[in-house]
Amino acid sequence: MLKVGDKMPAFEVKDQSGNTVKSEDFIGKKTIIYFYPKDNTSGCTAEACSIRDNHEALTSAGYQVVGVSKDSEKSHAGFAGKYALPFTLLADTTKEMHEAFGAIGEKKMYGKTVLGTLRRTFIFDENGILERIIEKVDTKNAARQILEG
Repeated sequence: MLKVGDKMPAFEVKDQSGNTVKSEDFIGKKTIIYFYPKDNTSGCTAEACSIRDNHEALTSAGYQVVGVSKDSEKSHAGFAGKYALPFTLLADTTKEMHEAFGAIGEKKMYGKTVLGTLRRTFIFDENGILERIIEKVDTKNAARQILEG
């Protein structure tokens, strides 16, 4: 699990357009990396749309935004297109990025304990140093949580 002050873990994954994205691509700009369980589900859509609707405020504050789930590039492309998402979605199909960030673990789902994606938001400075983690994400107000933090 990442802690405040840690360096961004190294990763290399594909985005919704099939482009390779590496951790070093984010050095030089403040970066928000948010992990969510699944494209096109109610909570994940609410979170993505909150960030979409406030994307200008986030970029004006100097942030670049990246969403990450275990879904495929194709699923991400459809999700981004359907909701006009103006930010990058990363396809962590191997779960390596989830594990490196501490965004996978046990959670309750329909009364059962399952292993899955933990909805978490990681905020890094320009040097790739973790400044803040939001562990209790309010999906409908995700952008406000980031901006007011």
